[in-house]
Amino acid sequence: MRDNQWTWVALAGLALAGLVLFLNAQFPSVLQAEGAQMRLVYAVTLLVVVGGSVVLGWRERAGVALKQAVAWIAIALVLVIGYSYRDSFGGLGARAVSELTPTRPAEEAPGVVSLGSDLSGHFVADANVNGTHVRFLVDTGASDVALTASDARRIGIDIDELRYIVPYQTANGVAYGARVRVDEISIGSITLYNVAGSVVPDGLAQSLLGMSFLNQLSSMEVADGRLMLRQ
Repeated sequence: MRDNQWTWVALAGLALAGLVLFLNAQFPSVLQAEGAQMRLVYAVTLLVVVGGSVVLGWRERAGVALKQAVAWIAIALVLVIGYSYRDSFGGLGARAVSELTPTRPAEEAPGVVSLGSDLSGHFVADANVNGTHVRFLVDTGASDVALTASDARRIGIDIDELRYIVPYQTANGVAYGARVRVDEISIGSITLYNVAGSVVPDGLAQSLLGMSFLNQLSSMEVADGRLMLRQ
């Protein structure tokens, strides 16, 4: 029998396939249930790997075959669990990455992102502005999106053509800025268009994500030490 082990494996496979076809013919509605076909694939895969391990390991001794079978069962279970909870694991992975890099927004759901805080406790966000990366400090005290001269230049604004006549109160006193419109700002899956902004060439250490952006969101709240933004 050991010399003909592959014959037995083939026969067992045919028998299993025949059993599945017979049951499907007798109970055609069973596999139409949600998730039933995927569970069938899981079960057949598990039977194949366990049965194949037992047959191939039988050349040595039963103990080795049993150990191999247990190992394959463990591998199959890990694959099944990983596939079943792939969305949850993906969310946990994104949250872990966001904790390690707090400026990177974490996707909580479509149109919902959360932001971490920097060492000073302020919420910060890596955004895509007109196709260019800009790091913002979230500032509910700023009336609009305020850009530093360098960030404004990088997103394609000709700062030399602007009129700096609008006064802004900054940490270093009053600074003068110029009104602009920002074509597109994306933070994770949140994207807003034609956002009111300003360019402040002096007195602004970092670009600010102000209320002209935040007011267009459906909600904004702090939960578990993170700032939740919902479009």
